Amino acid sequence: MDRINVQEKVDAAGVNRFHLIVFFWTSLVVVLDGYDLAVPGVALPAIMASMKVTAATAGLMASSALFGMAFGAIVLGAVADRIGRRKVFAISIFLFSAFTMAAGAASDPLMFSTMRFLAGVGIGGALPNAVAHMSEYAPRRSRGRLVGLMMCGYTIGSVLAALIGKQCIEAYGWRSVFIIAGVPLLIIPFVLAWMPESLAYLVKTGKQHELRKVLRGILPNKRFTPDAVFVGQTQGREAHTPLGQLFADGRGKSTVLIWVAFFMGLFMLYAMSTWLVTLLTRSGHTLGAALTFLLIYNAGVVIGTIIGAWVGDRFSLKWVLTFFYVMGAASLAALGYAPNQTALIVLIAIVGASVVGTQNLCYAYTGQFYPLSSRSAGLGTAAGVGRVGAIVAPVVLGALVSLNFPPTACFMAIAVASAIGAVAIAGVNHRRCASAHPGDLQFEGHPKRD
Repeated sequence: MDRINVQEKVDAAGVNRFHLIVFFWTSLVVVLDGYDLAVPGVALPAIMASMKVTAATAGLMASSALFGMAFGAIVLGAVADRIGRRKVFAISIFLFSAFTMAAGAASDPLMFSTMRFLAGVGIGGALPNAVAHMSEYAPRRSRGRLVGLMMCGYTIGSVLAALIGKQCIEAYGWRSVFIIAGVPLLIIPFVLAWMPESLAYLVKTGKQHELRKVLRGILPNKRFTPDAVFVGQTQGREAHTPLGQLFADGRGKSTVLIWVAFFMGLFMLYAMSTWLVTLLTRSGHTLGAALTFLLIYNAGVVIGTIIGAWVGDRFSLKWVLTFFYVMGAASLAALGYAPNQTALIVLIAIVGASVVGTQNLCYAYTGQFYPLSSRSAGLGTAAGVGRVGAIVAPVVLGALVSLNFPPTACFMAIAVASAIGAVAIAGVNHRRCASAHPGDLQFEGHPKRD
């Protein structure tokens, strides 16, 4: 009887139609997730005027979704191990679409914040599971690029929010961009029917027929004997729970450093996504010009993520990521001192490439760092801890704006977070990374000792 380690087969495969199907569905989820994340930031000036709230109150309203995201990242990651990731994607889409749409009907800050908290549970659960899903199925030599390209969906969602906001807010009011967020409810049946199930879940539940079908799609020219058994973990290698594996085999210190990097990365991401438009308007730019700069910012995100992932697949993703954090700190510090509009455009593109591109690469690197048996837990926990930074960022920036700190000081505060993130990633012990040893079985969670 042949025992076939499925992760070894997946790692060695080439990219084909099956991988593109996984890429399509995970990218679509991330695009929708990104739209729901960006909508409040795009509409924030109009919401503040409509509800007559201060910048500090608006920051708290924006942060309400982030509390839900911290909860969703951790809980829905654990739930995926029990019911399968496909159902978790459907739950996430329902939550962030239905309750973002409901937020558009809110008449006061409390109702708005409650709806955004519930939407945040879905937003927080979708992204770590999408990264884990793509990381499971991507061949080793293309993993960074596929995950990085998938993460660009977040930016595409943000761009859609900016474009739709630019067209709709002035004509139909801020509620219109929230109502549009309900459209993805229509795709839930298709996700349940057509998205491939999690590889780790199929192995854990012993679904041999589905595993054979998956491997037939990944390796269409490979023939397996009728009595072949598809496995992930070898016997006697289950001493640790998925959460315990985050600290096993010398990964404890690196796990904490990854959490710090996520905290700082998400602090930067949410500070910029929530307050960039407002800071630019306070610098003297019109709302239309500020939204145009937002599009340039997001174009930089896409370019930075693609270049970073491509370079990371050929060199060390850890050091590429560290460089991006450093570049983020430098460009943010310079952003408030741009001498002219051309320099501002260039700096905003670099900030997008480094700040949000950094967080995209951080997800990709974390997905590679942990073995498959603890990958969902590793990504979900890191994202959950990082959400604390996401929660703090809009409040801190809102307080600075309320105290009339100039935009230069606000950008400098975000730059400090980027510098700390660089130090954290540089300290990660990459020798404990699951992808650092080509001979290791990524399901086992026990990399070779140095």
